[in-house]
Amino acid sequence: MNTQPTKKHRIFEDVCEMEWKNWRWQIANSIHDIKGLENLLDLSPEELAGIEKAGRAFRWAITPYYASLMSAEDPNCPVRLQAIPDVRELDDEDGLLDPLQEENHSPVRDMIHLYPNRVALCVSDLCMSYCRHCFRKRRTLRSYDKNDFAPALEYIRAHEEINDVLVTGGDPLMMDDDSLCEKLAALRQIKHVKLLRIGTRAPVTLPYRITPQLAKRLAEFHPLYINTQFNHPKEITPESARAVDLLLKAGIPVGNQSVLLKGINDERDTLKSLLEKLLEIRVRPYYIFHPHRQSGTRHFRLSVDRGMEIMSSLRGYTSGMAIPTYALDTPHGKVPLCDNRIIKNDEKGTLVRTFDGTEWFELKEE
Repeated sequence: MNTQPTKKHRIFEDVCEMEWKNWRWQIANSIHDIKGLENLLDLSPEELAGIEKAGRAFRWAITPYYASLMSAEDPNCPVRLQAIPDVRELDDEDGLLDPLQEENHSPVRDMIHLYPNRVALCVSDLCMSYCRHCFRKRRTLRSYDKNDFAPALEYIRAHEEINDVLVTGGDPLMMDDDSLCEKLAALRQIKHVKLLRIGTRAPVTLPYRITPQLAKRLAEFHPLYINTQFNHPKEITPESARAVDLLLKAGIPVGNQSVLLKGINDERDTLKSLLEKLLEIRVRPYYIFHPHRQSGTRHFRLSVDRGMEIMSSLRGYTSGMAIPTYALDTPHGKVPLCDNRIIKNDEKGTLVRTFDGTEWFELKEE
C-alpha cells in the first residue's frame, strides 16, 4: 500500500500541516456551499444548478481531507458521488423518509429498540461529511437535543435484557472527547450492558479525528468495538490506515459495514479490491448492505439479483476472510442474502456447486 500522504487539493496547498491534521480545523473549513465546490471541481452550469437544488433539500458538507480524494475532472468519481448533492436526489417517487421504520421502534426519542437484547442510540445529527446514500437523511433536517440522552439512559437501565448498545447518529465522533466519553461512561455504569459499539465514518472522511488521546480514552470502556464504512478502495489511504492502527493498538477491534452502491462499488473487481485492502489495514469486512429505499437514493439502488451475482463472483477468488455478509436491512431486522449452492438434498446425500461451477456430491452419513 502507498505510504505517501494524500495530496491536498491545490486550494489547500498553503495550509500548514498542523492545521491540516487538526480535526477541528477540518470541520471549520468544510466545503458546504456552491462557491467552495466551484474552487474544487470542474462543474457545468447545469451541475451547479442541480447541486444547489438538492443541497436545499438535504444537509451537506465535505471535509477538506475527503474533498482531496475527489477527481476534479471526473463526474463519476466514487468519492464525489458519495459526497456532493445530486439533482437526482429530488427524483425518487419510491423512496421512503424512514425506510427502516425506526420511528416505530423508538420507545424514547433517538433510540431504536428492534432486537431483544440491543439498542441503537443516536447521540448526534451531525457528520464530518454527509453521505448522499445515508438511510438517516431525515435526521439532517433536524437538530439533536442533548437532553434526549437522559430518557434513553433510563430506558436502558430499566431493561435488563439490553446487553449491547450501539452508539451512532449522525456521527458520535463529531462530539469532543469529553462529551463522548461522558456518554460512554454513563452506559458502562449500567451493569447489564456488556458490549459498547460505536458507528463512525471518521476513519474514512476525517481520519485525523482519531487521535492518540482519543484512542487512549476509548480504551477505558472495553469491551468496545468500532464499525466504520469504507465503500471504495480510493478511500483507503495512509491517513485512514493510521487512524485504524491507533484504534487497534488501543485494543479496539475495527469492522467495516459497506453499502453496495450502483456506480460506486457494484463491480466485482472494485469490490474485491476494497475488501482486500481492508484486510491489509486489519479491518474486518463485516457487512455489506443492500442499499436502503431511502428518499433521494434511487440512482444508487440496484437489484438484489445483481447484488447476489456480485457477491457470488467473489467466492473462490479472494480470501474467505474478505467476504462480508451481504444483508438486506428491513424494518424487522437484517436478512442475510446467501447464495444457495445446494442443487439437491435428499436421502442419499447433498449435491453442491463449487465456485468454479464443478458439481460435488457429498454422501449422507448413516
